Amino acid sequence: MPVGFAEGVCFDENRTNWAGTGPRPLSWAAWYPADDAAIEMPVSGASWFQMEPVAPDAALKPATTPRPLVLLSHGSGGVAAGLEWLAHRLAQRGFVALAVNHHGHTGAEPYRPEGFLCLWERASDLRAMLDDHGWRRQLGGTVSARAFVAGFSAGAYTAMLLMGARVAYSQFESANPIKGPRRGPREFPDLADHIAPLLERSEVFRASWDRRSKDYSDPRFDAALVLAPGRSVLGFLAESLKRVTKPVRIIGGDADTIAPAEECCGWLHSHLPGAWLDILKGGIDHYVFVPEPTPQGRKLAPDIFTDADGVDRRSIHDEVASIAARFFGSVD
Repeated sequence: MPVGFAEGVCFDENRTNWAGTGPRPLSWAAWYPADDAAIEMPVSGASWFQMEPVAPDAALKPATTPRPLVLLSHGSGGVAAGLEWLAHRLAQRGFVALAVNHHGHTGAEPYRPEGFLCLWERASDLRAMLDDHGWRRQLGGTVSARAFVAGFSAGAYTAMLLMGARVAYSQFESANPIKGPRRGPREFPDLADHIAPLLERSEVFRASWDRRSKDYSDPRFDAALVLAPGRSVLGFLAESLKRVTKPVRIIGGDADTIAPAEECCGWLHSHLPGAWLDILKGGIDHYVFVPEPTPQGRKLAPDIFTDADGVDRRSIHDEVASIAARFFGSVD
């Protein structure tokens, strides 16, 4: 089945951008089953990621029922294409996969400390995408009004907020009793130092910070696939996790040093009644959940694209995508 690809930008009029100069932007990319006559072409442009051929702006393949929808949330500082490997494989199986670049927290635009600190805004991004009609008109055809969600690392945090997790502490705030050894992620190593100045000078940041503990759950999201959740999940209110009733599947790697599986996957699983947990064996680290590299990617970011001896990233992606398709397909 050919895979179609489309992209665009919409805006959440209910929130401002971090500069306070206009509505919050939501740039998106979609992979979907294309009409049988569609012609796939190699993806052009320099990138760190190997990407599968797609049929740009092809018609959505007709179906007798609405196409199932999966919303995808990238990792900290990542981009929508960071989950292309999953999106493409899901599209081959009949799903529409829609990924969003999270404003201020994405490599698709300049980084902002507000975006890295206020992870809860990412859940509202996906809720807004589910409300938006623009991407649906652009794809054509009929796509489900309900959705599944899948997220990697910080995207796993996003997914859990939509399932009903509530924030007790932001990861880098001084009051957090479970702080990790770092004061910020690799992209923003001094992130904790930005909190006080932003609270003093930014009205947009203060408004977001004050709503960090609100309920971001959305009944339209039916299940969550949680890939290599980061230490940010340790700031969830444990009691809120115990009240999650939607299906959740957690997948991590046995050699993850960024977000150790025992510390992050294990803690989350221990507080989620009925959740499934898979720890992939054989030296599987955090970044196995991003695409295979191009030579440029391997040269510029060897820490992201160098796997342990014997690890075949493509095979891992095949396995995880198969798990995802079966998991989402089993949800009533």
